[in-house]
Amino acid sequence: MAMWRGLVVACLLALSSPAMAVTEAERLADPAQERRARALSSELRCLVCQNQSIDESDAELARDLRRLVRERITAGEDDKAIRSFLVARYGEFVLLKPQFTTKTFILWGLPFLALAGGGILAFSLFRRKERQGKSEDYVLNLDERAELQRLLDDKHPSK
Repeated sequence: MAMWRGLVVACLLALSSPAMAVTEAERLADPAQERRARALSSELRCLVCQNQSIDESDAELARDLRRLVRERITAGEDDKAIRSFLVARYGEFVLLKPQFTTKTFILWGLPFLALAGGGILAFSLFRRKERQGKSEDYVLNLDERAELQRLLDDKHPSK
C-alpha cells in the first residue's frame, strides 16, 4: 500500500512540473516580452526533436531558435513577422500547427474525411446485413431436411 502511494505521488510530481528547457540566461527582462517569447516558442517545432516545441526542447538548435525569437521580439517585431521569417527560413514544418491554406487543406481535412468515410462504410455494411437478415429465406434442400429429421428423431424418439 505504501509503495502504491509513493508511486502515485511520484507520478503526480512528474506531471506537475512542466518540462521547459528555457534557462535563466535566455529569459528577457521585460515580463510581457518574455510571455510573448514563451507563447511563440510553444508554437514552434524543434527541428531536431520534431515532437517537441522549442520551448520544451534542450537541443542546441532549439536553444538557437529561442534566442532568435527573443532577439526579434526585443527588436520590436510582431509575432506574425517572426513566424513568417522562421517559415521562410525553415519551411512550414517549423510550425507545430500548420496554417490552413490550400496546400495544407488535405492535412487538415483528411482526418474528417476519413472519419466520415468510415461512418458511411459502417452504416452501409450494417444496413446491408440488416436487409440480408430480413430478406433471406432459409430453405433446406432434401439432404438437409433428411439430416434434420434424423437428428430430431434421435433426440425425441417416437413412443
